[in-house]
Formats: sequence, structure tokens, C-alpha cells
Amino acid sequence: MELVEALIPAAGAGSRMGGGVSKPFLEILGVPILVRTLQAFEAHEGVAAMTVMAAPGEESRVEALIAGAGLAKVRAVRTGGATRQATVLFGLRYLAGQGFPPDGLVLVHDGARPLVTRGVIDACIDGARRFGACGAAVPVKDTIKRADPDGLVRETPDRSRLFAIQTPQAFRFQLLLSAHESAAAGGIDATDDLALLERAGGSVRLVAGDYRNLKITTPEDLRMAEALAAEVLAEEAPSPRREPRSPLPFRRP
Repeated sequence: MELVEALIPAAGAGSRMGGGVSKPFLEILGVPILVRTLQAFEAHEGVAAMTVMAAPGEESRVEALIAGAGLAKVRAVRTGGATRQATVLFGLRYLAGQGFPPDGLVLVHDGARPLVTRGVIDACIDGARRFGACGAAVPVKDTIKRADPDGLVRETPDRSRLFAIQTPQAFRFQLLLSAHESAAAGGIDATDDLALLERAGGSVRLVAGDYRNLKITTPEDLRMAEALAAEVLAEEAPSPRREPRSPLPFRRP
């Protein structure tokens, strides 16, 4: 079986949170956000290791969090870049330098998505094995409008074909590394890793995400995560091994 590793970018400034505390160290039910995120991958037997990308100057504090939580799968804490894309590229280059196999699987997951479930991780690993690249996603619930900057509506896309992208996003290692290196050489900046592979002409699939797998960006997100955490923790309690969720089709709520 191929090597599977989680790459966790946790180097964002978190300016929209306010309060002067970096997102990795904010707590949900008394546990730091980053620790909760890493615990999901620590508990998954299919994930062999994790590499955490910290903000410059926060490496030692992140290492202390990890040591205090007893997270044995963390390979290293590395320094992130000025953007998320740069942070992921730095992590991929580090893994390449460690001899990570080209056909191994890397799961890129936001450090600020602490409610990721085993089922979503399963689906991403399975999707990457089958397709080479995939990402967790959920169907959008709201009608979407495309408008000009002045608010004039130009289009109402078909909602049945629209999905909100989450993480993990999972890839054969060399596919993602090559896409990142190409983007860096061309001065391209994208909003997620799947977009870089799309730009490079690669095939990308979506797999079933979870509406609770929210990214904590604002204080409202933090309050929502607090409300959902107990439910997710109960669901993720040790139980007989479940079969991986199959990639697509989605069932719209």
C-alpha cells in the first residue's frame, strides 16, 4: 500500500478573527483548533504521518502544542510562506527532500478545519487512489448569482452543478508537486490546490464532503464549530471500521 501523509497548512494570519490570537491556538471545547484538526488524522489508521506548516515565529509554540497533545504521527513542523499556496509548496518541497515517493498520496488539509471526519478522509484517500487527484466538496444550498461590481446580475448558474470546495484535497504526490512548481514559475496564484492541477491540464474529481467540515475564518465560524463539535466527537468515537465513502454521486439535500 502506498504511503499516505497529511500536509497541514496552519500559517495563515487569521486577520478576520480579531482578538490578537492566531487561529491554531483558539480553542473549541477547551482544545486548540490545530490540535483538533491533527487528532482526526492521528486517529486514522490509513494516514502514516503529518507535516505541519506554521507561521513564521510560531514554530516552537506549535511544536509545544503537538508535544502536549501526544500527536505521534507529526513528522515535522516547518515554516510557512506569505500565502497559502507558498506554504503548501514549501511543505511539498520538504517532503520531496525527505524522499517522499512520487506515487504516494498527500492530503492537503486546512489547519483551521477541525471538524473533518473519518468518512471525509476515507473518501479523499479512496478518490486519490482511483483518480490521482480529488477534493472534498458539498453541493451548494443557496441560489448563486454572478454579478458585476455594481451589483447588476449577469447570470444565475445552475445550482445542481455547483459545489463548495473543502479540504482535504488529495493527490498523487508528483502530480501536485509538479502543478505547484509550474504555478510558481509562472507567477500564478490560485485559491486552492485543485485549481493548480486544473490549470496544468490535470483531471480533478470531487468526493463527498460534510457540511460540518467548516473552515474557521470568523468569530461566527468559531461559535458554529463549538455548537457542532460535540456531535462530531460522538460520531467519531471508536467503533467498528467503516467502509470508505465512494466518490460521487452526491445526493443534494
